[in-house]
Parts: sequence; structure tokens; C-alpha cells
Amino acid sequence: MANAFFYLMTVLIWGSSWLAIKFQIGVVPVDVSVAYRFAIAAVVLVVFCLASGRSLSRFSLSQHGFMALQGFFLFGLNYLLFYIATPMLTTGLIATIFSTIIIFNIVFGALLFRTPVRPRVVLGALIGIGGIGLVFRPELAAFDLQSQALAGIGISLLATASASLGNLVSLRNQNAGMPVIETNTFSMAYGAVMMTLWALATGRSFTFDPSVAYVGSLLFLAVFASAIAFWCYLTLIGRIGADRGAYATVVFPIVALGLSTAFEDFVWTGDALAGVGLVLLGNLLVLMRLGRRRKPAPEAATG
Repeated sequence: MANAFFYLMTVLIWGSSWLAIKFQIGVVPVDVSVAYRFAIAAVVLVVFCLASGRSLSRFSLSQHGFMALQGFFLFGLNYLLFYIATPMLTTGLIATIFSTIIIFNIVFGALLFRTPVRPRVVLGALIGIGGIGLVFRPELAAFDLQSQALAGIGISLLATASASLGNLVSLRNQNAGMPVIETNTFSMAYGAVMMTLWALATGRSFTFDPSVAYVGSLLFLAVFASAIAFWCYLTLIGRIGADRGAYATVVFPIVALGLSTAFEDFVWTGDALAGVGLVLLGNLLVLMRLGRRRKPAPEAATG
């Protein structure tokens, strides 16, 4: 029952978060917006930890190193790249690309944890990649190194790879007995510091947009899509594994595409419909096979 709750919250919040990111693009530089987002999220989690009696002073220097690594991949580089890609593609399509994190989780899991990769997994990955190609067939047919859409695809795939590495670092931290909420608190703080240093090093201006759209989307992304949704998702992958936990990424692109159709005038073509269907089919093929062949991981401590 708890796993179903974590899954549902992840799907609904993250399915909506891609559109919210759209309102972050404009006045404030993207790296500064990412720094704001995770600084607020970290503060919210610090207050929650103090109010609930969770200790933030029990981690070793080595554990802080792994939390910083998680922050770099999952709460820094990942979102910096996605924010950069957002003006280039509709948010529903970016969410669809992000669903390929299942493939990245499996590949990186095999490389880093020596998880066996079975032929059906490879087939599912190829179907998913074929679906992405079908969705973006017009852009690929008119190949141009200067194309914004192609740049957006490439940047989104790099962002997804970074998120996958962050997932696996989080799984490693949970397997080492590090509680999710406290670990996320420090990881988001480290991510915010890294983005702040990057913004300073690249000469960004720390401006702020007081508009309702920017402030509202920033608070939604910081509190719900970061503090709450990441707690749900990372707890889920700690309980059932990064590959099976990624089931959430099969469903939330549907939520994101629905919102993109309503608010971004995304037009469904035959190729787009078939391509999204192939992406989802490939992901399900991969995950259903794994679900039959492996047992759920032991529950990790959630603090």
C-alpha cells in the first residue's frame, strides 16, 4: 500500500512539473532558477527534519561526499540541462524523452553494479529508442546541426543520463543505510550550492521575477516536485530497485503530454501518437520482464 502511495504521488506531481518548468524560463537565468529551487527545497526539508526530530549531524565525511555526488547529478546538472532544453521542445515531449531513464538505469546498473542485462531488456530499449525516433521524425529527416529541436533532444538525453546516475547514487546511499529524507536534505543543499557557484563563475545575474507565474511555479517545483516527490520516488526505488521504481516514468509522460496538449498547443500527429506508444511499450516490456524475474529489494530506511 505504501509503494502505491509513493508511486501515485510521483506520477501526479512529476507529470505536472514539466509544465511548471516552462514558467521558470525567461527573466531569471536557468542556473539561478535551479539554485533557487533546491535552496528552498533544502530549507523546507531542514525545517521538517528539525520538527520531526530527525538528526542532521550524524553523517561522516565520506557520506557527505556521496550526498554531494547525488546532489551534483540529481539536483544540479540534471535540472540545469532540462531547463536549457525546455524552450526548444514542448514539455510533454521532454517528459517522453525522460522516460528513457529506464534504459539508462539498466545500462548504468549493468556497468556499475553488474546487474545482468537480458535479451528482452535490449529489445525493449530498442523499441523505446525507435519510438523516440518516430516522435521526432520530421526533425531527424530535416537533419541540421543548428536545429533547436535536435539540440533539445540531445540535451534532454544528457539530462536523463545525469538523473539516472543520481538515481543509482541514491540507491547506493540507501543500501548503505543512509535515510532518504536526511540524505535528500543535504543533497539538495549541495545541488543548490553547486548551481550558485556555477552561476557566479559564469557571470550570471541573481535576478528575481516577482510575477505570480514565476513565484507560484518556483514554490510548486521546490516544495512539491522536489521536497515531496523526490522523497516519494527515491524511497520507492530504495524499496523495489531503480529499474522497477522507474515504472513511474512510464505513466507521467501521459500526464505531461495531456497538459502540453491543453496549454502548449501540442498537436498529435500519427507519427507522434505511434512513437509515444512505442516508447511506453518498450519501457513496459523492459520492466514487466524484470518484475517477473527478480524479487523486490529489502525495504530501505526512510528515516
